[in-house]
Amino acid sequence: MSVTLTPRIHARVAAKITCVGAYAPPRLLTNADLEKMVTTNDQWIVERTGIRQRHLVDAGVATSDLAAAAARDCLAQRGIQASELDAILVATVTPDMMFPATACLVQEKIGAVGAWGFDLSAACSGFLYALQVGAKLIESGVHSKVMVIGADVMSSILDYTDRSTCILFGDGAGAVLLEPAVADEVGMVDFIHEIDGTGATSLYMPAGGSLHPATAETVATKMHFVHQEGGAVFKVAVRKMAELSEALLQRNGLTAADVDLFIPHQANKRIILATAERLGMPEEKIVINIGEYGNTTAGTIPLAMHTALQEGRLKKGMTVLLAAFGGGYTIGSTLLRWE
Repeated sequence: MSVTLTPRIHARVAAKITCVGAYAPPRLLTNADLEKMVTTNDQWIVERTGIRQRHLVDAGVATSDLAAAAARDCLAQRGIQASELDAILVATVTPDMMFPATACLVQEKIGAVGAWGFDLSAACSGFLYALQVGAKLIESGVHSKVMVIGADVMSSILDYTDRSTCILFGDGAGAVLLEPAVADEVGMVDFIHEIDGTGATSLYMPAGGSLHPATAETVATKMHFVHQEGGAVFKVAVRKMAELSEALLQRNGLTAADVDLFIPHQANKRIILATAERLGMPEEKIVINIGEYGNTTAGTIPLAMHTALQEGRLKKGMTVLLAAFGGGYTIGSTLLRWE
């Protein structure tokens, strides 16, 4: 028996960010604290990274806890219930466990009954990638409320005897709600994303997957910690974030002068400033909060959005440029109108 199926066709709509939530655990690890742990000092860290402190979870606090807290803050800002969410996307490289997805744990913790979702792994570019996936769900006309979360507990995969990595990272989460734009609103405009697997071993965690499952040997040789070639990452990050951002602006008939606010991934202050210089972006247009949080991986851009809102720097009608670079390599740039 044949049945005629009629697909659900929805008119394309624009997506916009309607609220931002954030959460950072209260415990701090300052540069002075690190001086007692590894051979380093406050001046060296600040000059090379711009970081003065980072937030760390207490024992037993996982990525889903941070993600849920940021989601609740976002929902409170919007004044809606979690049960109104259609989907939850969680960008992270530090999931609570290999499976189930952290999104499942967040869904249960915030009471988002009826929502679906999944995790997305793209390291420090994870939030930007998830933001575009969420935007496409809105643009399809199928969903009207999509929560996008960037969250990582980087302290769970750091070797605190390795000063090249332990000084850089912190724990934190940020969340945004995507909804359909209305009337003359613009919302999400365009994006360019790119991956380059030739840099896979320049910033990565060697063990814990199917290639090197956990064994006594992988633990003993510290293969479950972040490994990074700092010099290589620095050069590629600056070049690629600038290239993709410039290409995105050109494709939309814009220049750096047309951008009201630049919100980059907070990996290193020198990377941020070098990227902005290549773009011709003055420092007063850049959001930089790495001094307080360090590199929270997928959490940096939504946390920086939250900082910009708190400081009154992110206002309706602004043209905003986002850019990120992460292990993989993963690179992304996004253009939007703040609504």
